[in-house]
Amino acid sequence: MSSILKVKNLSIGFNFLDGFVEAVHDVSFELKKGETLSIVGESGCGKTISTMSVLRLLPENSKITSGEVYYDGQNLLNLTEKQMQKIRGKKIALIPQDPMTSLNPLYTVGNQLLEIIELHQGVKGKEAERLAVDALEMVKIPDAKEKLKAYPHEFSGGMKQRVIIAMALACRAEIIIADEPTTALDVTVQAQIMDLLKEVKEKNNLSMILITHDLGIVSQYADKIAVMYAGHIVEFAAKETLFKNPKHPYTQALLKVILDINSNHIETIEGQPPSLTEIISGCPFYPRCKKSMDVCQKKYPQRKAFTDGSTADCWLY
Repeated sequence: MSSILKVKNLSIGFNFLDGFVEAVHDVSFELKKGETLSIVGESGCGKTISTMSVLRLLPENSKITSGEVYYDGQNLLNLTEKQMQKIRGKKIALIPQDPMTSLNPLYTVGNQLLEIIELHQGVKGKEAERLAVDALEMVKIPDAKEKLKAYPHEFSGGMKQRVIIAMALACRAEIIIADEPTTALDVTVQAQIMDLLKEVKEKNNLSMILITHDLGIVSQYADKIAVMYAGHIVEFAAKETLFKNPKHPYTQALLKVILDINSNHIETIEGQPPSLTEIISGCPFYPRCKKSMDVCQKKYPQRKAFTDGSTADCWLY
């Protein structure tokens, strides 16, 4: 199956008062039709900034120094802002991190849904309202027509997230980028939202990029996994492969934290990820790695491809 989205050799940096710092290094991944790719890693590893580059929603002080992002045969990094506006929301939709602050409190849910539908679907009036009701019903919001008149503060956190998912679905986007979609929700609501995302994705044959630090969520909902550390994708594998036979010491350490959580001894990863401004010549995981060698400190490892289809950036191989 051909890929619907290809990110190739993407590097991104930031301009600070004391100079330019590269935060994302040579990132590449592909997303196929109907597939869920999960990008996992600790906070600050580059998960969000890498995927926001697909939508060209980067901070003003950021700069893409190299790479290509292909969707529908065109490099999105070469498009004008006007051309990108026709893709954002309509073709590639974003479910942002915090549902509590993602809706405008001054407008009804209906106003905000209708604005998106009128912009991207080119319909107004009764037809636009019908599509808005359909979108709310698709995410299982009861009394959908009445809820169009409600303001965001009248919704719970879980219901707000359903509204945001409805906005992503209203314009029949082909790709959904879900950035930590359950972060601000309690555990029971998290499961409901993830089950809902899976259901609407499968029903509509959508592709999804799921950004998360939660390997429990990844184990249930992802097809493929990219593990990021300090701006690098250090391991890439199908879900079954990664959980059964993780290659990179960082992935192994992450899984050990999850797998040992019910035992009397809980594993931890000692130390902290490097800061953006820290200059690293070798493997960035070297100071925290229990399997490190001298070469790890001197040079970033070459990528090793394995017969099971996975890859890992590690000198052990």
